[in-house]
Amino acid sequence: MGKDRYLDHGKDRDIQRTYRGGAERELERETSVAKGPEKAIVVASVVRLDEDAEDSIHELVELLRTGGAQTVARIVQQRVRPDAKTYLGKGKLEELHEMFSQYRPDLVAINGELSAGQQRALEDRLSIRVVDRTAVILDIFALHARTAEGKLQVELAQLAYSYQRQEGLWQHLERLGGGVGTRGPGESQLESDRRLLRNRMAVLRRRLGDLDRSRNIMRDRRLGSGAPRVALAGYTNAGKSSLMNALSGATVSVNDALFETLDPTTRAIEERGYRILLSDTVGFIRALPHQLVEAFQSTLNEVHDADLILHVADASEPEHRRLAQAIAVEDVLEEIGAGAIPRLLVLNKIDRISNEDRQALRARHPDAVLTSALTGDGIDALRERLTEVARDRLTQLDVVIPWSAGVLLSDVYRLGRDISEEQTATGLHVTAMMPPAAAARLHTAIAALTSE
Repeated sequence: MGKDRYLDHGKDRDIQRTYRGGAERELERETSVAKGPEKAIVVASVVRLDEDAEDSIHELVELLRTGGAQTVARIVQQRVRPDAKTYLGKGKLEELHEMFSQYRPDLVAINGELSAGQQRALEDRLSIRVVDRTAVILDIFALHARTAEGKLQVELAQLAYSYQRQEGLWQHLERLGGGVGTRGPGESQLESDRRLLRNRMAVLRRRLGDLDRSRNIMRDRRLGSGAPRVALAGYTNAGKSSLMNALSGATVSVNDALFETLDPTTRAIEERGYRILLSDTVGFIRALPHQLVEAFQSTLNEVHDADLILHVADASEPEHRRLAQAIAVEDVLEEIGAGAIPRLLVLNKIDRISNEDRQALRARHPDAVLTSALTGDGIDALRERLTEVARDRLTQLDVVIPWSAGVLLSDVYRLGRDISEEQTATGLHVTAMMPPAAAARLHTAIAALTSE
C-alpha cells in the first residue's frame, strides 16, 4: 500500500502534532463552534472485544463529546498488541482510509496511547490530525480550567506531553545536514524547540510552587482547626460536585460532562455542632495521564491530607463497569499516596434506578450509603455518617484549669463538645470531648502554668 494513496484527503490540512498554546486553541474552538462540532473516527486495538473493551471505547466517545467532537464511525482491530509503527495493521489502515470519503472526518481518535513515531506515521499516511486518548483528556482539561492555578497545571501537563513528541517534527530538514542524524538545521531546530519547552515548563513549575506555598498555608490553618477533613473522590461524572453542593450549599459547577470540575473547593459544614471540612477535586478516569497526576499533585493533596475519603460511585452504572471504575479510582489514590486513608463508599444517582436495584445494591454493599444529590434521598444518612466520623475523632479531656488561666476555657468552648465543669479550690475542673491536637495544647499550657 503506497504512501501516496493516503495523501489525497485533506492535503491542505494543518496537521497538529504538538501543543500550540492557549490563544490559538481558543481561536480554533470559536471557529469550530461556528462550523459545528468536529467529526471524529474512533480507532481501537484490543485483544478481545469484551465488555471492558466496549466500555473503554464508549468512554472515548464521551470524552470526544465533552471536548466538542462528534463520533461518526469507529473501527476496531483485534490483535495481541498494536502495530509498532502504525498502531493499525495494514488491512485495518486500508479500511480506515476508505471511510474518509464517506464520513469526511476532521480527526482520528485512538483509544490508547500512541508513541511519537506511531502518531507521526499515521498522520503522514492519512494526512489527517491524529490524537490519542491522552491528548483528548488534556484538551478537556484545558477547556474546563478556570482558575489561574488550573490553567497553569493544564499547560504544564500539555507541554510535558508535547515534549515527548518533538523528535521527528523537523525531519524534512535533516537531509540538509552533513551528519548521520546528529547535525544540520533539523537537529538544531529540534533542540531549540526542546529548550524552549524546558524553559517554559520550568517557569510553570516555579509559579505552581508559589501557589502551592499559599495553598499549604491555608491547609495548615485548616489542620490547626482540628476539624476532620473529608475529601470527595471518584470517577469523573459520578456526581461528586452535585453531592458537594447538596451537603454544603456550595455552588460548584455541575454538568453532565466528563471532568467538569478541575479546581478544588473546600467548604466547612456543621452537623450537630461538629464542624467538618469537605473538599471536592478533580475526578479520575481509567488510564489517567501521568502528566496530569504530576501537574495536579498540589490539588490532589486535598485528597492526600484527608481523614476520610468519600468514594463516590454512580449507582446507575452496570456492576461490571462500576467495578472497573472503582479499580481505576483506587489506582490513582495509590499513586498519590492516599491508599491507606479510610474510605466510605457513596453510591450516588439512585434516582435513576428502581427500588429492586436499590435493594440489590444494599445487599452487595452493606456498608455503603445510597444517595441522590438530585432528589436529596440519603443525604441525611450521609450527614449522620459524617457526624459519626467527627465524633470518633474526639478525645476525652479531663483537666483542672487554674483560676489564673481562665482564658484557656474559651478554647474548650470553641472546639469542645459535651462540656461539663465543676469549681474546685485550685481551679475549674473541666471535662469535654476535644480534637486530639487541641486537647494536647491545653494539657501543655496547663502543665507549663502549674510548673511555674
